[in-house]
Amino acid sequence: MMRRPLALLLSLALAFPVHAYDLPDLGDVAASELSPAAERRIGEQIISQIRWRDASYLDDPEVEEYINRVGHRLAAVSNNPGLEFDFFVVSDATLNAFALPGGYIGVHTGLLLAAQTESEFASVLGHEIAHVTQRHIAQIVGKQSQSAMLMMASLLVAVLAARSNSDVSQAAIAAGQAGAIQSQLGYTRAFEREADRVGLETLESAGFDVRGMPGFFERLQRATRMYENNAPAYLRTHPLTTERIADMENRVGSMHYRQVADSPDFLFSRAKLRANAGLAADAVRDMESQVAQTPNELATSYGLARALFRAGRLDEASARLDAVRAKAPPSPWVETLRAEIALARKDGAGAVRTLEAAARGFPSSRSLVYALANARILGGQPQEAVEGLRRALDGRQSDPRLWQLLSRAYAELGKLTAQHRAQAEVYLLRGSLPAAIEQLEIASKAGDGDFYDMSAVDARLRVLKQRIIEQKRDRDD
Repeated sequence: MMRRPLALLLSLALAFPVHAYDLPDLGDVAASELSPAAERRIGEQIISQIRWRDASYLDDPEVEEYINRVGHRLAAVSNNPGLEFDFFVVSDATLNAFALPGGYIGVHTGLLLAAQTESEFASVLGHEIAHVTQRHIAQIVGKQSQSAMLMMASLLVAVLAARSNSDVSQAAIAAGQAGAIQSQLGYTRAFEREADRVGLETLESAGFDVRGMPGFFERLQRATRMYENNAPAYLRTHPLTTERIADMENRVGSMHYRQVADSPDFLFSRAKLRANAGLAADAVRDMESQVAQTPNELATSYGLARALFRAGRLDEASARLDAVRAKAPPSPWVETLRAEIALARKDGAGAVRTLEAAARGFPSSRSLVYALANARILGGQPQEAVEGLRRALDGRQSDPRLWQLLSRAYAELGKLTAQHRAQAEVYLLRGSLPAAIEQLEIASKAGDGDFYDMSAVDARLRVLKQRIIEQKRDRDD
């Protein structure tokens, strides 16, 4: 289960060459604040661990795309719009969000479901963005002593090893030791007040309802009093005070009033999360209850259709979705589910047609690119999948989902050299350089590539082997 204190522990520990996990040597960062470049490199290592080794990471391109759309809308009008941000989702029912070094911001699914309006949800993202733009994590790291940070680096290895070990007691001991140290690493009150102020200004500049921030935090504080020791996780990692809420309310009182409607994507993302939670049968009952309470809410009906799809009730899911589609404006959420139902019915051609039309209507949607490529592969059109994926990769070489789909498409075509060459990029983006080299060596021996293919494989192999040499030299130094 991902927690922001663990994220801080990771950010501190990854500043040192912990050889067991092949982490980068970033130099002596304890002497002063982390540089922006070092922050980004640390963040890249942490997010690689989360995306590829943490079971709680939610690999849902649709929800992740929505979170990034809101996050980048806020970041674009922040006090440092030039910073690079990447937003991801953690499948966790607790109310939490956390900022990592380098602009990586994680959101628990429980937070998105708890927000009553999109402005409330955006207010939390704005607060986390402010922690990054104000470089609070870098300042915290810069104040730690070298010896303390080395101890945390050692502890990181123990914690990660324990998490992958079936011995629960060992994991509990490691987590308890980590908690004792992490309790000293929370944001200071000054940092929290600054993130409130800067985040509120960003919320207003992005066109959201600024009342969302104090309103959401007030509800969380009431939950603290109600449940005492079972306070929402966000309050344990971002402790609130009455003075902070009063300060936010005073600032909101002097700002321009703006009533903002929730976007359809906010409603669809929440409906999908609810429909995908727990057992399929329970999800169907939950969504049926929601539809009964709000019969005119199209996103809720979409959620019921998705829950029915999960339960294998394809005809009912299709009928429910058709009713939504007849009333709702065109939506990638609806079309993607329609294609998934078609694939479940072994209608690959129908799924491809649906997604091709949707992609023309929403050309900037990444999730549709992934869904269309997958449908083409499953629908017997791997060559068309390859062509579409190569076009998408022209502008997004660092997208591991595209490379993974490309590897699958080449595998369907029986092109082993190209398959393993693409898979090498997947492993490289996962932070596993030896595995990437192994894939390239397999590609070089496959024997079905032309001169151009083999030259590209050999060139890439030389680059990666040189990188291994340089990493070893850095560690030895």
